[in-house]
Order: sequence, then C-alpha cells, then structure tokens
Amino acid sequence: MTASDISSWWHPSRHADRRPGLLARARIDAGIRGWLAAREFLIVDPPGLQISPGNEAHLHAFATTMIGNDGQGQAMYLHTSPEFTMKKLLAAGETRIASLQHVWRNRERSALHHPEFTMLEWYRSGEPYEAIIADTLALIRLAADTTGIGQFAFRGRVCDPRAEAERISVAEAFERHAGIDLLATMDSDGVPDGDALAAQMERLGMAVSDDRAWSYLFTQILVDKVEPHLGNGRVTVLDRYPACEAALARRVPGDRRVSERFEVYAAGVELANGFGELTDAAEQRVRFAAEMEEKARIYGERYPIDEDFLRALDLMPEASGVALGFDRLVMLAVGAQRIEAVLWAPVAE
Repeated sequence: MTASDISSWWHPSRHADRRPGLLARARIDAGIRGWLAAREFLIVDPPGLQISPGNEAHLHAFATTMIGNDGQGQAMYLHTSPEFTMKKLLAAGETRIASLQHVWRNRERSALHHPEFTMLEWYRSGEPYEAIIADTLALIRLAADTTGIGQFAFRGRVCDPRAEAERISVAEAFERHAGIDLLATMDSDGVPDGDALAAQMERLGMAVSDDRAWSYLFTQILVDKVEPHLGNGRVTVLDRYPACEAALARRVPGDRRVSERFEVYAAGVELANGFGELTDAAEQRVRFAAEMEEKARIYGERYPIDEDFLRALDLMPEASGVALGFDRLVMLAVGAQRIEAVLWAPVAE
C-alpha cells in the first residue's frame, strides 16, 4: 500500500478520524428533517438534470448531453440549485416544501467550496421572508444543539449560534464598515452607476480596478471591507440587497433600489441566501437577460433561460425561500476547518 492510499479518505485509519463528524452530520440531517416535518414541510426531490442550471452571472454549471431514443443530443446541465423546480411546485399548489440534496457548481473548490455539495432549500407560500429568516436562525441553533458545541469557530473567528442575531441592511453595512454611501450610487429605480461608486472608493483611498462595473466594485468592497465584520460574536443577517444584486428577489415596497434578499453569516462563513421571491415573469426575464449579458462579458458564455419556469411564475403565489449550505453548517457544528472533513466521499482531485 502506498503513502497516497493511506492518506485517501477511504483508508480505514483516515475514515476513523473522520467518522465522528460524519455521524454528527447524520444526526443534524435527521434533526432538520424532523424539524421540517413538525412544521408540515413536504420533502421534495427535484431532478438534478435541467435545461438551465440557473441564470446568475457568477454561478458556473457542469454541462452534459442527454441522448434521446433517436440518437439526437440535447445540451443539459446539473443544477446549481433546485430553485426553478421548487418554484414550479409552488405554482402547482404546494405550500411548504423543502429539499435536502446534492447540487453542483463548477469553478469552486476551497476550504468552504466543493464542486458537489448538499443544499438545504425550503419555501413558504404566502408567508413573508421574515418567517424564512426565523427558520434559518432556528436551524442554525438546532445544529449547534445537536452536537452540543458551545460556539462556532472558523479561522480564528468565533460566533455564539444561540445569541440574538445581528440584522443589518447592506447599505448600513457599507456605510458602517467601508464609509460608502451605496444608495447614492443608484438612481431611484435601482440602476447602478459604476463611476459613482468608483469615485467614492477613490476618495477613501481604495484601489479601483480597470473594470469599473458597479457589480464588480460592489463585490470587491463587500469581500474586502464588509464581510470581515459579519458573523463575529453572533450570527449576522445581512439583508435588503441592492436590486441589481438580487436577480430572483422582489423589490422592497417603497424603495425600488433594494430587494428582499438576505444572507446569513456565522464566524465569517456565509451559510444561507434567501429571498422574498419575485413572481413577475416579465421582470424576471429582464433580470435573467441582464445576468447573462454580464456572464458573457466576463466569462464568454451564457446559459439558456428556462421558459417553462417563466410560464410557471404567472401561477406562483407570493412566497419566501432560502438556500442553506448544509455541509458548511455541519462544519461549524463539529468544529471542522475544511468542507471535505464532513463529506462522506469527497470528489476526487
């Protein structure tokens, strides 16, 4: 047996080290399913193979070809989220649904990323996104209580998962942590101005790249200046994202510049991304087209739009939904520092 065999995840000695975290994963999985069942959520099983993997500029899919009985091929993708199928189920009349299954994202591998991972996604028809935020915080506490861990820790940052969560808007966070007046860089309809954002950055002495696209600069500030302050000591709910950064969320009533999108951070780790769901098919089409134009500009590729999904939006009721990185939650609940530590079988490198 070679040294590489001994270091492989399937070697008995290596598996023995990993097994406690994997057993904790199984307990958290069971606890979440029980929690959902107690609240009358129906666990659904969307297919991973889709016509469109999603239409967000910076999400990258795995492509394949489906061969029919006639021998003809059709381009297909492994989904990056079960979102489109689940919203079709809401249109069909389901009211509380959840999925706990594998999804796939290309160009992603790090301590917190894996090309194939498990996503917990759930929806409440006819309920506001405050209800989904409350769900998310409850499940974070459930994971901590399942393992008995006192605090989450990742790369020197700690978080009490049972403490009252901080809730802050994106605009407030940019002002507090970066000195940026984000809303001043958009018009009243939420159309962003990259030059206006770049000018604020330059006045504050921040480096501005040659790419002065508003979305690029927004992400740069978020990652460099804002995210280091999120989820420290307690969970942070970062909400009311700019509308141009929330392609699938409805706008906040009374302010078209921002949308009902939130993200949840714990110990600096992004755990969840949720929305008050957009149900306007015409606006959704415009947003998808804009996202694919940006994808083509940056990466030289685009994905097809799921026309079936847009038709379903005409029947979909108002709803709220969220996707939570199950593996990341398990990581924090067992004190692991890499996602592979809590995967039963990591993808080979």
